[in-house]
Amino acid sequence: MKNFELKYGCNPNQKPSSIYMHDGSDLPITILNGRPGYINFLDAFNSWQLVKELKEATGLCAATSFKHVSPTSAAVGLPLDIGLKKACFVEDWEGLDESPLACAYVRARGTDRLCSFGDWVALSDVCDVTTAKLIAREVSDGIIAPGYEPEALEILKSKRKGGYNIVQIDPNYVPAEQETKQVFGITFQQGRNNFKIGNHLLENVVTANKDLPESAKRDLVVALITLKYTQSNSVCFAYNGQAIGVGAGQQSRVHCTRLAGGKADTWFLRQHPKTLNLPFIPTMGRPERDNVIDGYINGNEEDVCAEGIWQNYFTSRPEPLTQEERKQWLASFKGVALGSDAFFPFADNIKRAAASGVTYVAQPGGSIRDDLVIAECDKWGMAMAFTGMRLFHH
Repeated sequence: MKNFELKYGCNPNQKPSSIYMHDGSDLPITILNGRPGYINFLDAFNSWQLVKELKEATGLCAATSFKHVSPTSAAVGLPLDIGLKKACFVEDWEGLDESPLACAYVRARGTDRLCSFGDWVALSDVCDVTTAKLIAREVSDGIIAPGYEPEALEILKSKRKGGYNIVQIDPNYVPAEQETKQVFGITFQQGRNNFKIGNHLLENVVTANKDLPESAKRDLVVALITLKYTQSNSVCFAYNGQAIGVGAGQQSRVHCTRLAGGKADTWFLRQHPKTLNLPFIPTMGRPERDNVIDGYINGNEEDVCAEGIWQNYFTSRPEPLTQEERKQWLASFKGVALGSDAFFPFADNIKRAAASGVTYVAQPGGSIRDDLVIAECDKWGMAMAFTGMRLFHH
């Protein structure tokens, strides 16, 4: 297939629209089901690069959940404990422990379930049946993977009344070294960002604390590769092999850190015993539960525990999370990793990171206030590496 005509571009008024190879060669993909759109393919090709690089860097299978050309999360295939399973609604899922790819998907899809609603999925490995069954029950626009087991493909084809978008990509495809795009009729050209992210970036530890255990290096690599495919400015919190908070596309870096830190806090609070044991009405679906859980934790649009409101969601009135309970629970999580796609210009980012259990930091360095940022890390006992590599993505 050399050219695929799209229904429209970013918006319905943007026609005609298509994807093709500039040199006239065949596209490195096969569309196995559905009719992906312009934004679907932007998500697909960015998300595939992310999981491919995560697999290469860690040796573990990887998954990511994308929305509007940024990851809501990304994860590698580590086992889940029972609390994590319950927070992701998979505590009784048969075969989960035998499929590292399914574990990676559950982590990625379960981190920020509000943002993952209607997502695009990317898998580093051939999609197995367990992973396909998990994807089948979620609201999702499509998937890209290097292959699909026959039964897994049939399961996915049944989604969205047979219209689920399923893309298979050639895992050996290597893009051209130069990439171009047009803005306002003007062509931009640049070399592809082929920079390899790995443990070698973490050798220049500039803080008094020089201790970076292997688990911290893994999590920092997860954060940095996630940032490489996140709309900038961006900051990523990672923990136990998954991105737990992504702050993307903010003009101020501290706003990125606050956004990512808030998402990380919500992720940890989803695992609080009170949250895990909320007495939901049995007929309530997972997307509705996600909204209520977010309201329970963050108290956004309404107080879900208030009289006259709780009856809409619960079989009995739950006790709210007190500020002291929140504080104590969040204080129990240490060893969180934080990556930034560019240097921290002020120490306020580190102060916010400390509030969410950050112990390990990786950022390019190069600010005129690096000494103040290092001093703030030392104050909290953090280990921070200067990578020397900016990861802007637009």
